[in-house]
Amino acid sequence: MKLVEVVSGLATAAEVVEQLCELTLSWGKQPVRCHSTPGFIVNRVARPYYSEAWRALEEQVAAPEVIDAALRDGAGFPMGPLELTDLIGQDVNFAVTCSVFNAFWQERRFLPSLVQQELVIGGRLGKKSGLGVYDWRAEREAVVGLEAVSDSFSPMKVEKKSDGVTEIDDVLLIETQGETAQALAIRLARPVVVVDKMAGKVVTIAAAAVNPDSATRKAIYYLQQQGKTVLQIADYPGMLIWRTVAMIINEALDALQKGVASEQDIDTAMRLGVNYPYGPLAWGAQLGWQRILRLLENLQHHYGEERYRPCSLLRQRALLESGYES
Repeated sequence: MKLVEVVSGLATAAEVVEQLCELTLSWGKQPVRCHSTPGFIVNRVARPYYSEAWRALEEQVAAPEVIDAALRDGAGFPMGPLELTDLIGQDVNFAVTCSVFNAFWQERRFLPSLVQQELVIGGRLGKKSGLGVYDWRAEREAVVGLEAVSDSFSPMKVEKKSDGVTEIDDVLLIETQGETAQALAIRLARPVVVVDKMAGKVVTIAAAAVNPDSATRKAIYYLQQQGKTVLQIADYPGMLIWRTVAMIINEALDALQKGVASEQDIDTAMRLGVNYPYGPLAWGAQLGWQRILRLLENLQHHYGEERYRPCSLLRQRALLESGYES
């Protein structure tokens, strides 16, 4: 790993920090400066990458292979969160989560998973024990998308209605904003398919329960014609990619606001320490602060939990962004 976190406490002299940074550079490593807080930068900001995957597994949203494929091949992370915990070791990853959770006085954002705890108790520690989320003793099959839908729907009338909304005949294909497809379908009185996508080839969809089967198949056909590999999951607010990325960005903003590290050092730490495709703060600016805020507010409303409360710095940036756009 190229990253070294140089951690300062209350009594750490500035010249000591400078000497350590110079020493780190002489090793060919990249130092980042941070304040002494639980998890420092990487182990704090990365917690949602694991916790949101465990929650999706607990709520039986999708199989582990689908969760991992969505984050790995749909968002550009080097490994899916569940396969990564198997590689780290379930006992090690669970212990770090519990440590951060307790160090922050049981802050709900860091809540450990009962599913992961069960794996640890059962000795299913991941790759090192042969069993974890996956069976590492056998060759794993690659995840394939939904079967190709026939061209019986062609030609279709396709119209971009607004940012994130595409009308395909009578079906609305809506990029996730943190609401379920069912809630949107009832409010809009239309068949709705919610799509979870970023820059990757893989996209995930969720269909409203009230949709006729043909409506969902139209959306699948349309996405497949765009060259996308389509995975379908249960109707889940915020889906897999956007929910996870939004929570990582929110945590990075909270760390920034509380003086853990500079914006540049937080982004550098997450790119070099865990190989994220972007630093979370640069990613947030690219995706749009208002959309991230709206998604988290919808999640907080859906669950009624503090876990998804937006950081106040996110609210400030979203407000500033809206001011520039008006």
